[in-house]
Amino acid sequence: MSHVNEILKRAHERGLQEGVAYAGVLTPQEACFLAGHMESARIVDVRSAAEWQFVGVVPDAVRIELKTWPGMQPNPNFDAQLTHQVDKEAVVMFLCRTGGRSDEAASRASALGFTAAFNIQEGFEGRPDGEQHRGTVDGWKARGLPWVQP
Repeated sequence: MSHVNEILKRAHERGLQEGVAYAGVLTPQEACFLAGHMESARIVDVRSAAEWQFVGVVPDAVRIELKTWPGMQPNPNFDAQLTHQVDKEAVVMFLCRTGGRSDEAASRASALGFTAAFNIQEGFEGRPDGEQHRGTVDGWKARGLPWVQP
């Protein structure tokens, strides 16, 4: 359990450095470890359904679109879906493509009363490489963490 506490402490410190309005910022590896070692930890993938289908997903992640495809329109039911599907006392780790939407989702969760909302930096696909391909430089996939193609 001490490794869990160390990860949460580092994530909180990262969040303070970045000035976020939620509990902290996790690396993909830290989020994967917490998901596998904490019963109360949940990964919430806030990408669009099209991204889940065509790019892949983290096994057992809760999927709630923050914005929908096409047009990336805000999901008007996001807050209600999140509150219904995830315990407000859980360690909630938000994941998107590169870390932007998950930052927004973690802020919204914190405002809704989620006590341990975290952003997963780098996202699922990470930054583009020299040929503008994602999933090779950083992010969940490039780090070799578990994912599947639905």
